[in-house]
Amino acid sequence: MLRDQHHIHACIANGENAAGGFGLTAQTAEEMFENGVDFITGGNHIFDKRDFVQYLESSGRVLRPANYPPGVPGRGAATFSADGVTVGVLNLMGRTFMPPVDDPFRCADELVPDLRASARVLVVDVHAEATSEKIALGRYLDGRVSCVVGTHTHVQTADEQILPSGTAYLSDLGMTGPTDGIIGMEGGAVLDRFLRGLSDRFSVERRGPKQLCGAVVAIDRISGKANDIKRIFLKGIA
Repeated sequence: MLRDQHHIHACIANGENAAGGFGLTAQTAEEMFENGVDFITGGNHIFDKRDFVQYLESSGRVLRPANYPPGVPGRGAATFSADGVTVGVLNLMGRTFMPPVDDPFRCADELVPDLRASARVLVVDVHAEATSEKIALGRYLDGRVSCVVGTHTHVQTADEQILPSGTAYLSDLGMTGPTDGIIGMEGGAVLDRFLRGLSDRFSVERRGPKQLCGAVVAIDRISGKANDIKRIFLKGIA
């Protein structure tokens, strides 16, 4: 098990499309928790399953992006305990080529101080399309949070680094799911959209091998600074 292999104390997963490739359900979230995930972040598909809103409101371990407008169900930041350490989690969503949301930079300025008051270890999931926006947020938050990792584009990047002031950074963690198809979906419908402008509903690619993507970050529990970041990319999972 990866938790044992890498001596992982806390596992945070982006689960916005864990329910068969579209959104998240209460059952899927509970299955993720039962299989070693401690905390779940979301993104622009977190509300795809309408009946998930009640669970999102009541759960203390599932987030939606914090920079949704005021009054949107759920929360965008929270803390949990792992191995005696309080871990803060902040979920932000980008604005470039994404649905309209509030400014993630200002949102981070508002929420990071409150999180740091109770948690030295602070992880930020930036759910965004544009790599430049993710890097900008990483640089902007360098030294104020322990880790900034990107999600959404499904393809893992190879730019893992420790930024100058001690924040671990990776532009995209990558997708856990089917290796074949096109970013997790059956290729036929995706190609039809590109080639002929047709917009049939996509279906998850269920054939072929699977992959698991992520990263392991070593963080000093006292200072909250990151010491190391290592990408995980396992191919050929049955």
